[in-house]
Amino acid sequence: MTAYLLLRKALDARLAPGALQWLKAASAEIADGSSSVRFSALLALASRHARRRPLAPTASELEAAARLVPGWNPERWNLLEALRVTLVLARNDLGGDGAVLALEEAFRFADEGELCALYRALALLPGGERFTARAREGCRTNMRTVFEAAALDTPFPARHFGAAAWNQCVIKALFVGAPLWRLFGLDERLSPELARMALDLADERRSAGRPVPHELWLCLGKSAGARGLDALERELVPANTNVAGRCGALLAFARAGDTARLARLESSEADERVRATLARARAGETTAAAFRHLQP
Repeated sequence: MTAYLLLRKALDARLAPGALQWLKAASAEIADGSSSVRFSALLALASRHARRRPLAPTASELEAAARLVPGWNPERWNLLEALRVTLVLARNDLGGDGAVLALEEAFRFADEGELCALYRALALLPGGERFTARAREGCRTNMRTVFEAAALDTPFPARHFGAAAWNQCVIKALFVGAPLWRLFGLDERLSPELARMALDLADERRSAGRPVPHELWLCLGKSAGARGLDALERELVPANTNVAGRCGALLAFARAGDTARLARLESSEADERVRATLARARAGETTAAAFRHLQP
């Protein structure tokens, strides 16, 4: 099984017969060596044959994706994105320079939807390091949809970004409001520098009288030291009306290994949502995925 075959099988079960016939013909044309211009045109024409409704992969399809490419999660893909990624994977020169040139051409003229599909494809391509600069550009965009396609539910940044690019990607997620817990590999790439950047952002937000994004506390782990613990204590004060922020700070204490602070909170915390988060933390749910419960 390959990513191409997995997506083809998923599309076979979801697309209308006419769309499947077009996909078969377009894939064959691309495999035969279509020009860069024609390749980009086929990616654009895909919108005539699939809509942006959810792909809605089954549990077995998600498991197969994760086995093929650890960190690949197409749970939030739509049908049109899956169709376009399948066309990309239909190329028979993915390991060569021709594919790089054709993809760069496609990126250059892509609309928002096409950009999302192209960024989603990067982790499925051989020689991913060839596309690191392109992926970094996607992680600098202010378009949240494009940022999420480039950064989230994909192993590409964790595999190929150096420390500076990785840290910038994390902080950018906080700026654009993307769900940081979906950034694959975050728990393994925490660092003192990332913690410092996150705490600087927290100080800026507080100085401006704005709430701290609750997922900012994901960035600390055991790397933030006394400054981090002090920032968490400030977030946990009962007067703070940002309940998601208080829950995030509580989980951050657990991630820092401060079980004594969790025990003290258990006897004094009255808010039901915070108490529910505390129970999960004490039960050992302290990975980044624990923050999925905290959307405001």
